Amino acid sequence: MSRTIRMLGTNSKTGECPTLYEDVETGEILVQGYTVTDPDVLAQMANVLPGESLVVVDRALLLNFAPKE
Repeated sequence: MSRTIRMLGTNSKTGECPTLYEDVETGEILVQGYTVTDPDVLAQMANVLPGESLVVVDRALLLNFAPKE
């Protein structure tokens, strides 16, 4: 699937993650963050589909930049 995305915002001062993006066609939110690889944490996830992963984002990033509606 080809997407056109726009950056919504980042709390990063150095150009590192995390960052929020929006798909301009669908309005879906995409999250850039560090991938969680700890097996104990991953074992706690439910209903994980192929291709899905868990990423870490700062709560302030969501509060500051996630769409409100």
